[in-house]
Amino acid sequence: MTGHLQESPPLDVFGQMALDEALAKSKPEAFCIRFFRWQGVGATFGYAQRFREVERALPPGTEDFATRRPTGGGIVPHVDDLTFSCVFPDGGVLRPTEIYRRLHTAVLAGLRAAGLEAQLCAQGGSAAPRGPDGASQCFVRPVALDILSEKGKILGGAIRRYGTTVLYQGSLQLPDARKRAAELQAAILHALAADRNLQWERREVERSVRAEASALEAKYRSPAWIRRR
Repeated sequence: MTGHLQESPPLDVFGQMALDEALAKSKPEAFCIRFFRWQGVGATFGYAQRFREVERALPPGTEDFATRRPTGGGIVPHVDDLTFSCVFPDGGVLRPTEIYRRLHTAVLAGLRAAGLEAQLCAQGGSAAPRGPDGASQCFVRPVALDILSEKGKILGGAIRRYGTTVLYQGSLQLPDARKRAAELQAAILHALAADRNLQWERREVERSVRAEASALEAKYRSPAWIRRR
């Protein structure tokens, strides 16, 4: 089967979230993956989080570049992480844990192939733990099926369904993740291709999806969306 490696330009945090939503709403029949190219720093937080708690816990320097994700989970800083998203048909798999398990098992294989000593978190809750200020923070402590190194959690993700289409947003938090981006991306692509029997086809995001993302970007910049809870 053909998988689509979606190419997109450098975007800020608002543009990244808008493009992910637009791609998911386009409901592609193929498995798609997109590695973010960042324009500046940012932070995202889960769809259901309360902003009054989030704003006290945002990483310094990201306060003006933070927005609510379309997916769930806790606060995620996007300062030096490798960020990526996957959009794909659910194939009849309804349980989120099974979607996470398959994706993270494949990504883990890729990270190990790149020389990282890592493992899946075997236990823990399903929600991002709260920090001392009350806000859920994705990388404070691991939950089940996160990817761990000896220093703690290095990869977490969140999903949202659009009908039978799944949007997964993931963040690999390593000090040198962006310096090693080409190596790590290749390892993740190889592992996902092996797991899903894919051959990757590199393609630019379709014009219609880019147009939808441009229309959606205003939402992700708006106080009505960011402060909605």
